[in-house]
Amino acid sequence: MNQRKRLCAILASGVVLSATLAACVIAPDQRHYADGVVMVAPPAPRVEVAGEAPHPGYVWLGGYWNWVGNRHEWVAGHWEAPRPGRHWVAYQWVRQGDGWRMKPGHWERG
Repeated sequence: MNQRKRLCAILASGVVLSATLAACVIAPDQRHYADGVVMVAPPAPRVEVAGEAPHPGYVWLGGYWNWVGNRHEWVAGHWEAPRPGRHWVAYQWVRQGDGWRMKPGHWERG
């Protein structure tokens, strides 16, 4: 096969591949995740050493397991400036039916 025919064949293959990939849809793995409920229990929390606060009064926000793709990934804790009149409520996984739902951490009044 001469070089020109080879080039045409490669280009034609690229067009077919591009058309095929353009139709691809990426969706969460339904075996592990559906409607915000994860079917895989989170691992036990990791033990973190907070060390010394970078500034007086800073609050340690502990790490937590986040669901990313089709698995749990650890998000490390960090220090944060306090918010007057509020306290930190940590991230929490709660049982829901046969799975688990994450309640995000947040600053709460009081």
